[in-house]
Amino acid sequence: MWPEQELTVELLGRAKSGEPEVVNDLLERHRESLRRLIQMRLDRAISQRVDASDVVQDVCLEASRRFETYIRDNNPMPFHLWLRQIAQDRIIDMHRRHRGAQRRSVDREHHMPAPQYADESSLNLAAQLQDRELTPAAANIRRELETRFLAALQELAEEDREIILMRHSENLGNSEVAQVLGLSPAAAGMRYLRALRKLRSVLGEAPSQNGLL
Repeated sequence: MWPEQELTVELLGRAKSGEPEVVNDLLERHRESLRRLIQMRLDRAISQRVDASDVVQDVCLEASRRFETYIRDNNPMPFHLWLRQIAQDRIIDMHRRHRGAQRRSVDREHHMPAPQYADESSLNLAAQLQDRELTPAAANIRRELETRFLAALQELAEEDREIILMRHSENLGNSEVAQVLGLSPAAAGMRYLRALRKLRSVLGEAPSQNGLL
C-alpha cells in the first residue's frame, strides 16, 4: 500500500542536506496511500459527509507544517508511519466531532455504522479470492466469501480488526506494526496471531497452513 522506501529515504536525505522543498515530492508520493488509508478507516456514515481527498489535503498540510521538526529531531519513525500517525489522529478527531455533534442524525440514517475498510483491490485478504478468469458461478462464490470475510472482520474487537488491517490491507510488516502500537515485535506478532485465531473462529473454519482463509 505504501510507496517503496528507497526513494523516500533518498528524498529525506536531500531534505536534511538543505532541500526542504522536497517535502512536496514526499507528500505527493504518499498521497494515494493516504487516500486509501483514510477511505478505509472512515466510518461509513461520516464518509457520506466528508470526502477522503479533503482529509488527505488536511493531513498533507499538517505534515508540511511539522516536517521541519520531523527532520530536525531525527524522528526514528519511518516517514510513512509518521504520515500514517497524523492521518490516524485526524480520523479520530473527525469521528469524535461528527459522531458527537451529529450523532442523532447520523445514527438515524445508518443504524450499523462501520468502517469502509477498502475496495477489493486494496484489501489483500479478500484479494486472495480474486481471479479475472473466474466463471460467473465462481465469481459469485468469490463475492459471497468476500462479503462473509468483511462481515466477520466487523465482528472482531477494534484492536484485533486494526492489526489485521495493518498487516493485510496496509501491508505493514510486523516490526512496523510494533512501532505503530508501541509494542515489542514479539508482542505485536502474538497479538496478530491471536487476532487471526479470532477471525477464523468467527468464520467457523479451522486454521489453514497456507492462507488466512
